[in-house]
Order: sequence, then C-alpha cells, then structure tokens
Amino acid sequence: MTTVDVNGISLGIESFGADGAPLVLLAGGTTMLSWPDALCERLAAGGRRVVRYDLRDSGESTTGDPEAPAYTLRDLAADAAALAGALGGGPVHLAGTGVGGMVAQVAALDHPGAFSALTLIGTRPVAPGPADDDLPDHDPATINRLFARPAPDWTDREAVAEFVAAGAEILGDDPAAAHAVAARVWDRTPGTAPPVQTANQMGTVFSRLDCAPRWRERLPDIGIPALVVHGRHDRFFPVGNGEAMAREIPGARLLVLEGAAAIPDAAIGEVAEAMLTLGRRTADTARIRPPT
Repeated sequence: MTTVDVNGISLGIESFGADGAPLVLLAGGTTMLSWPDALCERLAAGGRRVVRYDLRDSGESTTGDPEAPAYTLRDLAADAAALAGALGGGPVHLAGTGVGGMVAQVAALDHPGAFSALTLIGTRPVAPGPADDDLPDHDPATINRLFARPAPDWTDREAVAEFVAAGAEILGDDPAAAHAVAARVWDRTPGTAPPVQTANQMGTVFSRLDCAPRWRERLPDIGIPALVVHGRHDRFFPVGNGEAMAREIPGARLLVLEGAAAIPDAAIGEVAEAMLTLGRRTADTARIRPPT
C-alpha cells in the first residue's frame, strides 16, 4: 500500500498484478477494503493491474473533518479521474461499490475521457437521502434494526469488529467476513474518535456531502461499456436500483447475484469473469474504432 497525491490531497492505494497490464481502478465504498481481496486477485490473475483506493476521510487517504466535509461528490469524482491519469496507461476501467458506485457514475459522466469501461456494484443512481418514487428505498425494518443499536467503544478493536459483524448479519451479509474486514479497517483508521471511526466503518461522512446536481437523468449519456452487479437480496440498496441503472445506461449488462446481498465468496469468480469480459469488450471496441 502507498499513497498518491492528486487534487491537493493524498489517496491511499493498493495495487495487484503487473504494472504494465490494463488498469482496473476500484473506488472504495468508502475504504478500499470494501473490495474483497479475492476479487482483486482474480482480476489480476486475468491479466489486469488492479488498484483499489480509499475515498477521502477513510483509510490512508486525507482525513479532514468527517462531520463537515469540505468537498463534494463531484470532487470525489474528480479524484477518480485524476488518480486514473496519475497511474497512467490511458482510459481505465472504473468500478465502484456502494457509495463508491455513486462516485463512479458521476466520474464517468463528468470525465468521460478518463474511463474506458464502468462497473457498478450494489449501488443506486441517486444520492443519499430519499429515493426517487420509482426506486426501492432501504428496507425500513432493516434500517431500524441497524441504527437502533448502541454504538460500540470505538477505541476497542474487537468491540468495533463485533458491532460491524452484527450489522452485516442484519443486512444479510457474512458476519464472519465482515468481522475480519472491520478489524483491518480499524487498523488503518487514523484515530479512534467516533466521527473518524464511523466514517471508516459505516461511511457516515457520505451522507453529509453536497451531492448536487442530480445525475440520474444523465445516465443515458454514458458512452462506455457498463456492467451492473447487484445482489438479489440487498436490503440496503434493493435490486430495483441496479435494474434501473442497467435500463438507463445504454447497452449495460445486468448481473444479479441470486440468493446474495453483497458479493459472497461463491460469486467472486462470476463477478471477476464478468468484469474481465467487459474489459475485453472494451478492447475489441477500441480496435475496430475508426481513426479520428
């Protein structure tokens, strides 16, 4: 792991695969550890250079004031484009999960020349807050259970990991896997103050961002190959959100993971192959595109 300076801030990154291979850039949701190690390794084994990174106010990236962030969603999108440029190699395959998927959508719209393909996993086409009338919102019973729990002692690594694992079980995810990741996130969090810990473990900083203007209406302007991956039983961003994005992004492929909320270990190979196939489709398109 290292950091890269762009746009006046530092972004924590971790690389997998050969430096000269086609790049897949993974936007954290909010930390890079939102992306499973096994998925990164499978993509690298498929001939890709994989770079996952922390959004601002998480992991090794610049931490300011998570309760009053001095940046916007569009700044995070600009970070993705600047990081792609700093890593080199021309337009890159950008992927975002959760709130990182919102970053990725805006980045692909605002900086189309920076990206050659787009993968969106477990996200939705509108900002935090009430969903559009035609989109399913968070499952109310799940959200009530999730946020009715008392906060842990954020200075206690094991208490935090147990808290996150219990939340994962409520969401229908693997609690053992969530426990392990939460402990790693805790190790990389720059301090134990509750606002910093909740920004890293729960992504709470994202709900405080200025996410204007809306971007859903611009999705038909995305002109690169796109893949939308969504768990059939996602209770936080129900699958109707993924279905809507796949309808509204021209030519997008929808991959629904049956019986899953997030990406289970059993689906890593399927998701990796879908992303690699998208990259091959992008390369084929580039080869047949007439010279300008």
